[in-house]
Amino acid sequence: MRMTTPRGTDLLHDPRRNKSTAFTEQEREAFGLLGLLPEGIDDLDTQLRRALAQLDGKTTDLERYIYLSQLQDTDETLFYRVLMSDPARFMPIVYTPTVGEACQKFGHLFRRPRGLYLSIKRKGRLRDILRNWPERDVRCIVVTSGERILGLGDLGANGMGIPIGKLALYTAAGGVPMMMRHEEHGLLAPIDDHATLAEHVLRLLDDPPFARRLASAAHEVVLRTYSWPRVRGEWLRVYSEVVAQPARRRAWSAPGPAV
Repeated sequence: MRMTTPRGTDLLHDPRRNKSTAFTEQEREAFGLLGLLPEGIDDLDTQLRRALAQLDGKTTDLERYIYLSQLQDTDETLFYRVLMSDPARFMPIVYTPTVGEACQKFGHLFRRPRGLYLSIKRKGRLRDILRNWPERDVRCIVVTSGERILGLGDLGANGMGIPIGKLALYTAAGGVPMMMRHEEHGLLAPIDDHATLAEHVLRLLDDPPFARRLASAAHEVVLRTYSWPRVRGEWLRVYSEVVAQPARRRAWSAPGPAV
């Protein structure tokens, strides 16, 4: 079935397609957006600077988590542009450790549904529920029972913050250019640019010392960032912080609305 691009407010309310003030004059004419947006047209870099300025104005990581969640619900292009602008800064906000506090308070932070809830109350109706999922091209699934959320115990439906955060992390981390610098750790070529890719391959074959230098630098990055001692140390740090919290905070309480 051929998919059509929504128009007008339907387009602005579609987080995957919405570009907000970045819609061009031609797009505004074509998609019925005239009068629905300010007349000024921004590029993605301008939108990024504005988003970063708003994030800088927040005083806690939980506030930044809430802002980014709202951005994800309205403009996914800008959301992932923000994450990829500084992964080291934003990954701990959309995922651990901030997501732990967000899950504890998920019922109070709930704005817009994300994810699919399979409740024991709907036993025997799994197929019916799965059919309600709007996407047919599913590339990745993250599942949680909500029972062991970062050592915080059984958070039930409030554990949905974990799949949301993990999928955001997986999507953003797929941007290899943010993990590798051109001619320092490797050679980058645009997607589907076969000519450039072929040039890079020939360059590596023709210059073995250069190829070895790139490989050595990339290996060093992997050892420094993703080696088991490094990962283990980060895990221990996070869990130590969680365990060190007062028991009353770990068991944080007042249940929010059922989600």
